[in-house]
Amino acid sequence: MAGYRTRWRGAVALTAGVALLGLTGCSGDNSPSSVAGKAASAAASIGAQATGAIASATAEAGRRLDEVKNGVDAKDAVKLGTPATDSAGRSTVEVTVDNSAGSARSFAVQVEFKDKGGNLLDTVVVTVSDVPAGKSATATARSNRDLSGGVRADVGAALRY
Repeated sequence: MAGYRTRWRGAVALTAGVALLGLTGCSGDNSPSSVAGKAASAAASIGAQATGAIASATAEAGRRLDEVKNGVDAKDAVKLGTPATDSAGRSTVEVTVDNSAGSARSFAVQVEFKDKGGNLLDTVVVTVSDVPAGKSATATARSNRDLSGGVRADVGAALRY
């Protein structure tokens, strides 16, 4: 019985494939080269949208960091957890800041979400407010959009103020 199902599925797949090839080969607008060109154009469009989204996120992160007055570099005071995906499909990572100052301080942390090759996928700024002197606090950074594949997180910049 299993062999029959396998042969039947194979026949259906072969018939569908031949029909698809016949349609694309016979139509002037859907020639294989035209279909390939349309696919390449769509891929380029998606790439341009992703590049635009990254540029927009990077500009917004820069704007948020520029708003910080009298901030000092605090990159060494930040630790990131392991990236995860939330129920909405966004990448998240726990951000822990250590306040070694003598009074309460706030932190602005730029988190960069990258693929396994180190390519920037998204960037966000998370604020951890009013961390008591000598204490740690946490917040969660969440990507602006769904990210696929293996995602890692790095600290792009961190300011204590």
